Amino acid sequence: MNSASANAQASEADLASARLSAVGSLATNYLSLREADVEIGLLDETITGYERAYTITNNRYKAAIAAQSDVLQAQSQLATARATRVSLMRNRATFEHAIAVLVGAAPAEFSLPPAPWTQTVPGIPTGVPSVLLQRRPDIAAAERAVASANSQIGIARSAYFPSFNLSASIGSSASRVGDLFSAPTSLWSLGLSAAQVVFDAGAIAANVDAAKASHEASVARYRQTVLAAFQGVEDQLTAGAALAQQEGMYREASEAADKTEQILLNQYRSALVAYTDVVTAQVAALNARRTLVQVQRDRQTAAVALIQALGGGWQAGWMEGGAQAATPAQPTPAR
Repeated sequence: MNSASANAQASEADLASARLSAVGSLATNYLSLREADVEIGLLDETITGYERAYTITNNRYKAAIAAQSDVLQAQSQLATARATRVSLMRNRATFEHAIAVLVGAAPAEFSLPPAPWTQTVPGIPTGVPSVLLQRRPDIAAAERAVASANSQIGIARSAYFPSFNLSASIGSSASRVGDLFSAPTSLWSLGLSAAQVVFDAGAIAANVDAAKASHEASVARYRQTVLAAFQGVEDQLTAGAALAQQEGMYREASEAADKTEQILLNQYRSALVAYTDVVTAQVAALNARRTLVQVQRDRQTAAVALIQALGGGWQAGWMEGGAQAATPAQPTPAR
């Protein structure tokens, strides 16, 4: 009964783990979709600027002020930006389809219109990893597997002690336990059963050893699950801290690239620099903007991964169903 109960609790924890994985995938795909929306918006603004630059350059060429190579560069840059936008639209559709499947809808019948993206990251309470064992459903499942394997050792050992049906071993007139040992037929029956247990060619001992080995394997898996869980938390904590620093640096780089782009564009209009310098500055500015947005998305997805590593949040609501993580069960003492 203990083994069956442990298996049921392990199955409940497995279900919670699968649900947590699905919710994490949903959140990650949603954030990626919103980040794609922002990048598409950046491309739209950039394409508008490139179209204006192409018009200016073409007019300068017609007025014999600019070389034809400037026009071709502007045209190439505009076409590249438009192609990049198409690629982003394809990525967005892929994220949208993934979300549709996760929410149980047909991709062709599901759509998420563009919406503002809140670029915030939740704060992390101090000391969270110390209660990790009480939050992760996969750890709870591994612990319950240990408990089930421990119960199997006792079940295997019980085969050493034959069970008797008293009504079959002695007559119906027997009313006391002592009658079991006073009847010759019962003694013969007892002796025969005991002999069957002793001379079983080591089958019961082998079953006990197998149960012990299974228990040791489940304990090893439990230990590995716990270590992997703590590694996952530490990895995401490190990633979150590093990405927070990178965001500030990339924001500074993006602002500098925007200023450089504007300065060189004004200088080109004054015939002070070649159009190649403008193109280089515009590409650098666009890449800096996109990189900043991608880092902001990475910070949020790292937070999602951290929440998954912690079992679903700062509180483990799934445990209210009854599956509780505990200290691994110890093997039943030898008799």
